[in-house]
Amino acid sequence: MRLSTRVLIPIFFLASIGSALAADAKSDVTAADKAWDAAFNSGDAKAIAASYAGDAELLPPTHTIAKGPAEIEKFFDGLLKGGGKSHALKLVEAGGTDKTVYGTANWSATDKDGKQIGGLATHIFERQNDGALKLKAHIFN
Repeated sequence: MRLSTRVLIPIFFLASIGSALAADAKSDVTAADKAWDAAFNSGDAKAIAASYAGDAELLPPTHTIAKGPAEIEKFFDGLLKGGGKSHALKLVEAGGTDKTVYGTANWSATDKDGKQIGGLATHIFERQNDGALKLKAHIFN
């Protein structure tokens, strides 16, 4: 009986840590997504780019990879000037570790004609020393 208790207690402890990380990941990604949406919806490409790490990559459906905040800002500046607005991310799943967090989401927006558009997004974040999340990779279709 003692042996099984010694084995089970660490297993339950590790499982509870895993659930806590998952819960934190979900709330952290939701907060990061809301901040990203707010930057987009304010029309501020510089604020959008500030949510990306210095070595981040954006992989849009155009198949042209934007590397780093300057290229990412340029991409979103063009998208915003083209009439994109009313962006919303709806979290599907989140998880990860204390350092690397991922989130998948459905996204929607309106185009220059007011037509509803949308797709799927995958975000891979790196937790910063202050606890904030910065995007390392952003893929959407």
